[in-house]
Amino acid sequence: MLRTMGRILGIDYGRKRTGVAVTDPLQIIAGNLATVPTHTLMQFIKDYMARETVERIVVGQPTQLNGEPSESMKYITPFVNRLRKELPDMPIVMYDERFTSTIAHQAMIDGGMKKSDRRDKSRVDAIAATIILNDYLQSRLNKINL
Repeated sequence: MLRTMGRILGIDYGRKRTGVAVTDPLQIIAGNLATVPTHTLMQFIKDYMARETVERIVVGQPTQLNGEPSESMKYITPFVNRLRKELPDMPIVMYDERFTSTIAHQAMIDGGMKKSDRRDKSRVDAIAATIILNDYLQSRLNKINL
C-alpha cells in the first residue's frame, strides 16, 4: 500500500511574477501550478496550503556560474525570511536554479510552442518552477541511490 505524503511546492521567485509548481501527492513528478503576481505570492501559498497538504517548499536559488549567489538573491532572501516567519513549521529548501530559464525556453521550442507564446514570460516562469522542482526530486532520488 502506498503512503500518501504531502505535496512539495516549487517556487521560481521573480520581482514581478513568480512561477509555482507542485508535485503529485506521492512526490513522483512536478507540474505547473500557476504564475502569480509576486505581491500576491504569500497569500497564494497560504490559500493553496489551506486546500492541500504541503510537506515542504523548494525555492529556486539563483547562482552564478562561479557558485556565488546572483544579484537577484537580494530580492529572494527577504521573501524566504518572511516565508519562514509566517510558516514556521514548514521546511523551506533553497535549491540551485542555474540555467532553468534557458532550459524552460528550450523545452518550449522542443515542444513546438509558437514564438509568440514563448515570449509570454509567465509561461517561462511556470516552466522554470517545474524544472526546479523536478530537479530537486531527482537530486533526492540520486542521494537515495548512492
